[in-house]
Amino acid sequence: MLRSIDYSGLIYPVNPHDVAAFKTSRRDHFGYSTLRLMGTTVLVASGIAFLIFVVSGPILSALGSSLLAAFVNGEGAAALPSLFITLAVAFAFLSVIGGSIYVAVRSWRRSGGPWQRFYRMNKFAEDNELSFTPLDYDSPYPGLIFSQGDSRTIRHRFTSAAGRTLDYGNFEYSTGSGKSKSTHKWGFLALELDRALPHMVLDAAANNQLFGVTNLPQAFAKNQVLKLEGDFNSHFTLYCPTAYERDALYVFTPDLMALLIDKAAPFDVEVVDKWLLVYSPKPFDLLDPAVHRRLLGIADTVGTKALRQSRNYADDTIGDRSVNLVAPRGQRLRRGIPQATLITAAVFALIFGAQLLLRMTG
Repeated sequence: MLRSIDYSGLIYPVNPHDVAAFKTSRRDHFGYSTLRLMGTTVLVASGIAFLIFVVSGPILSALGSSLLAAFVNGEGAAALPSLFITLAVAFAFLSVIGGSIYVAVRSWRRSGGPWQRFYRMNKFAEDNELSFTPLDYDSPYPGLIFSQGDSRTIRHRFTSAAGRTLDYGNFEYSTGSGKSKSTHKWGFLALELDRALPHMVLDAAANNQLFGVTNLPQAFAKNQVLKLEGDFNSHFTLYCPTAYERDALYVFTPDLMALLIDKAAPFDVEVVDKWLLVYSPKPFDLLDPAVHRRLLGIADTVGTKALRQSRNYADDTIGDRSVNLVAPRGQRLRRGIPQATLITAAVFALIFGAQLLLRMTG
């Protein structure tokens, strides 16, 4: 059964005085730094300055030069109509720019800026026995996205205040350097399990790239793919360690497979050590009540069923069911060659083969 969730903090209008008090109480806390707000202000101010000096400056300068040249050449009266037309066009152009800036700034101020968003998310967390953190650098999970790149950051993080660990938010990391540096952003959910399980990954078909190339940052050896019954294979590709196929079937029963298709089809799922991890290739909009409803629904349905299925699990290769541990062979999947690399190699091979054939045939 789904827990009762209070969404009022995300839905109803907020009192500006409450937001101001919240800002005063949190402005010196880690993650609530005013640097981000200052950065936004500086960005808006820089945009306005750019439009005024870079765009309007040359236009006004050209108009002034044309007007001066016209009077110097004795054509002042004759040139006035065309100059007035040009000035009107320039004024209309600058009015559109100014109006756009006004609408953008007004919209930004109406949204309350970052402090109103922080207030809303924190209020939702407090109303539902969760803890909200706007920024965190601690990513303690063994999942495949959490070991990638550098500059790892969690934003808009919601964690359970007590009991079993439930954690969700947005995770990002950087790869490359200089001009080739890229920032990768994910949404994630982590749920703590009772028993350590073999490493298993469900690669969702719904978020794969062109030609079915996985969006996951790691590829796994294809001989670890386990085909399941029904149409589950059209929604997910299940990877499990070799010789742990029976263990995977013990966990992924038909009713759990049905819940995964119904509740988590757009997301990738990873089971590793004592964690059930859910990944979205796009960050979550955690001001949207529907996003919280879906994530908490996954925890309450898929997570609860996975807990029940794995509660009595034990790795038979260890020989002691009281040991809550998986043997090294089942702890991690073997990596494979990324599909994108294989496709690129196939394309180059095809081009090379075509060129060789043309040369041979003259």
